[in-house]
Amino acid sequence: MPEIVIYTAAACGYCVMAKRLLERKGATYTEINIDSSPGLRTEVMERTKRRTVPQIFIGERHIGGFDDLYALDQQRLLDPLLKD
Repeated sequence: MPEIVIYTAAACGYCVMAKRLLERKGATYTEINIDSSPGLRTEVMERTKRRTVPQIFIGERHIGGFDDLYALDQQRLLDPLLKD
């Protein structure tokens, strides 16, 4: 299974939903809470060109946020990504 990284923030409902979806798939992930360090928000914005969380990476591939992750699952494209 490729490394999965999720950038999150406190009190983020979409972050919770993304983590639950991955957990239902049996995936393990590294969570990075951007509230824990002032520079992390800037790092995420530079890396993704987005300002919102969650921001999800599977391996080197930037998936996007929860809606993007959910869309991949609905299209049955998420499981193959998790198995690479």
